[in-house]
Order: sequence, then structure tokens, then C-alpha cells
Amino acid sequence: MFLARFLQYLQYEKRASAHTVSAYESDLRQFYQYLETGHPQELLPGDITHHDIRGWIVTLMEQLTARSVARKLATLRKYFKFLVQEQVIAHNPAAKVQAPKISKQLPVVVEIEPLVKLLDGTHVFAEGFAGQRDKLVMELLFGTGIRLAELLGLQEDDYNPYEQTIKVLGKRNKQRIIPLNKELIATLRQYLVLKRNEIFDNNSLKLLVTNKGADAYPKFIYLMVRNYLSNISTQSKRSPHVLRHTFATALLNKGADLNAIKDLLGHASLSATQIYTHNSVERLKSIYKQAHPKA
Repeated sequence: MFLARFLQYLQYEKRASAHTVSAYESDLRQFYQYLETGHPQELLPGDITHHDIRGWIVTLMEQLTARSVARKLATLRKYFKFLVQEQVIAHNPAAKVQAPKISKQLPVVVEIEPLVKLLDGTHVFAEGFAGQRDKLVMELLFGTGIRLAELLGLQEDDYNPYEQTIKVLGKRNKQRIIPLNKELIATLRQYLVLKRNEIFDNNSLKLLVTNKGADAYPKFIYLMVRNYLSNISTQSKRSPHVLRHTFATALLNKGADLNAIKDLLGHASLSATQIYTHNSVERLKSIYKQAHPKA
């Protein structure tokens, strides 16, 4: 009952995305499953202590990364904070639990030159609808820096051919407008023509669809991106988010204003965007070591 109320609060009051609500629900159900193993009877929210939460965190640390565990703890903190606001409980038991330390990692990117050659290659993408769709996916991710969930949420009419922009629905249901480069526009137009010529059982309004016309889904896009990036990179991370990082880093290295990058990425605060400045500094260090005679 309390979990359902919390999820409704996230969806309707906080206007969280479906992906975010699903992630919170998954974390909380996992936590309650853990509680069932140590308590024969169901615990009410007021019966749960910081010892229970700490025990779960210790268990998770044996299975997950510190970053994943910290995210799950953040879910519990928000959940119990909501219950305090609703006067279901008097205190937030998760507030006493310390999050695991997360080592700072620079965003993983791919080299720009090989990526551009890949996208411009004449024999990389197959002829026809499927190949044009794959090219569009790669071009959109690198050309706009949108998130995977945002990519999957795109509708055909989000593209404005007159303004040469695309409308994106981001986190917390915030909309932003992103300009498109000429090559991306050409790819998009050709894709839409091919899509309309396909004979599908359904006519999805979503921009991206599978070979059978169904709405594209996360694993479908993830495997697609990983496959193409394997042609130019051997690094373990070859996900759609790597192209988002590459987009931001490329803009910064070309002198783009940090606030402009923030707006393009849909970040709520500048602090989230500033992590890309570290990549730029590391690049300068690398150039210095290679070029300076005393480096």
C-alpha cells in the first residue's frame, strides 16, 4: 500500500519518467524481499530500522558496484522521507546509513576521428530500411547527445523540418529543443521515407522501430550501438551513453560554452556537466606530454 502511494507520488507529483518510477519500484521490492529473509512476519514501515538497511547495503556490496549500491540507498532515503512527510513514520531510518564511497571516474568516450569515419562510411550500414535506421540511431546519439530513454521516446512529429530541430522529453518530463546538423537531417528524412514504404502490421508513431515495425526497446538499441562501436573501439564500455559522453566532450574540446552544453544535455545543474572539463584537462595533459621537449 505504502509502496503504491510512493510510486504514484513520483509519477504524478514529481513527474518522474516511467523509467525512473520502474527503477525505484525495482529497488524497493528488492529491499522488501531482503527483509522477508530475516523476518518471519511482515514489517511495517515504522518497524524498519537503520540496522535493517545497513544489513542490506552490506549484502549488496558483495554483488554490485559502490555506485549501484549508493543509488539503491538513495531510493530508500527518498522513500522513507516520503513516509515521514505523510506522517506514516516519525524518522527516516535510511538517513543514518552512510553511502559507500564512490571513486570518481572520467566519462568513457570514443575517439572522434574513427567515429566520424564510421558514420560517414559507405559500406558500414546495410542498404534499405534497417541499415538507414541503424545509421540514424548512431547519428542521433552522437549528433544530439540524448539519453537512451529519450531516444526511444522520440515521436515522428518531434522532428521540426522547418526549424531543423528535434524536441526531446527528458528527465522530470522537461522538454528541450536540440538543433540537428545537415547530415543528420538528411539521414532522418531518408529514414522516414523508407519507414513509410515498409509494410508493417502496426503503424507506430514512435520514430524508431524494429525490423517488424514494433517500437524499438533498450536492449535492441544497446546491442546495435555495441556492435557498431566494436568496429572502432576495443574498450569494454560501448553503450549508447558513451556516445552521449563523446558528444559533450567533442563540443567542449571545440570551445563550446559549458552552459550551452548543459542545456543541450538536459542537465538540471552545471555541476553535472562540469565532469567533462576533466576529460578536457586530461587531453591537454596528453598533448603536453607528447609535444613538450621536457615533458
